[in-house]
Amino acid sequence: MARTIVYSILNETHLLNEEVFRMKRLTAPHFLPAAVVAVLLSYSLAFSAPILRAQEAKDAVFPGEDWERIEKPESAGFSSAKLEALRTWLQATDTTAMMVVIGGRVLFEYGDVAHLSYLASVRKSVLAVLFGKYVENGTIDLAKNLKDIGLTDVDGLLPSELEATVDHLITARSGIYHPASNAGDSTAGAPARGSQPPGRYFLYNNWDFNAAGAVFEMLTGKDIYQALEEDLAGPLGMQDFDRARQKKSGNPKRSQHMAYHMWLSARDMARIGLLMLRRGEWAGARIVSEDWAKRITGLVTPFHEMNPPHMRSLGSDNRWGYGRMWWVWDAPNSRGPYEGAFSAMGAYGQYITVLPYFDMVIVHKTDLNQPSPHRAEGKKPRSVTGWEYNALLRMLLASTIPR
Repeated sequence: MARTIVYSILNETHLLNEEVFRMKRLTAPHFLPAAVVAVLLSYSLAFSAPILRAQEAKDAVFPGEDWERIEKPESAGFSSAKLEALRTWLQATDTTAMMVVIGGRVLFEYGDVAHLSYLASVRKSVLAVLFGKYVENGTIDLAKNLKDIGLTDVDGLLPSELEATVDHLITARSGIYHPASNAGDSTAGAPARGSQPPGRYFLYNNWDFNAAGAVFEMLTGKDIYQALEEDLAGPLGMQDFDRARQKKSGNPKRSQHMAYHMWLSARDMARIGLLMLRRGEWAGARIVSEDWAKRITGLVTPFHEMNPPHMRSLGSDNRWGYGRMWWVWDAPNSRGPYEGAFSAMGAYGQYITVLPYFDMVIVHKTDLNQPSPHRAEGKKPRSVTGWEYNALLRMLLASTIPR
């Protein structure tokens, strides 16, 4: 009975899809108890703006050595009962940590938010933030092309590819479809090399992102992890940063530009999210300019230009376009919770999502080194799909108290 009711709720909130219904394979104890289902039935998609909306926040709050916490969610416009229902739902997923910050204070925590784990492609959004200081002081010229920089790769680049600029790399519009040193992108559906001039065609391409990391190091003279420590971890007061955990990897026979993988905790990822929500300002200090914060989270590739074509499917419950290594919500005619939203996203369920409408930062993590407690077919790593994360977001937003 509980299973039927949960399916009904998901259907009503437009979350009915094959990925979410992977939960069909779970045994009965994994489903929500009747009391929680009753709370879920009270959810509404007519989101009410919480008390601490961005436009109503008078004084910016930032964490010091630790985060301040909201003792009573109702004081911020959220229902404690519904948030507890969300917590129970999380227990049926592979989530290892989730943290929700509103108005600079912690509204909700789940799991071990201090645990360090792999960021996957969230690393790219972090690099975008790191670029800011050096673009602003003239060390990095986004208009400079690869020929002038002297960047090449295994077996060389085509003359047309060498005309791609740094800005083309960080917007994933370089037109360079050289093999990347690591997997996890859309290059299986790439056009032929040399067929697209720089700037014309978007493709989520790890070669672009890894080359952007190489360019960053060439032009600044700094290792990415040195910059991460000095320009972000230190100034933001990250609680768990460990330089020794950061490590590049990839296949040098495919490409000489390695993937600059990162390991951070959920609560330190939330600091990055809050920095971006506050447009580059942190407790009175300017970490990156407001212009740069807006620039990297501003829309460059609209939803209808995303490639491969499945990324612009209207039936996917997805309206994300792309900025400069940040995903940007692209629904200009729709007001409400996702208005102005942007997100860092990584495989297997790594997210930093910023919702300015709610003055909110949401961080979600899975640890690939931990086996999934919910998959019976062998020891598979933890993984939360995009569909499941969207479900969690909608349940969170539906936890507001109508006014």
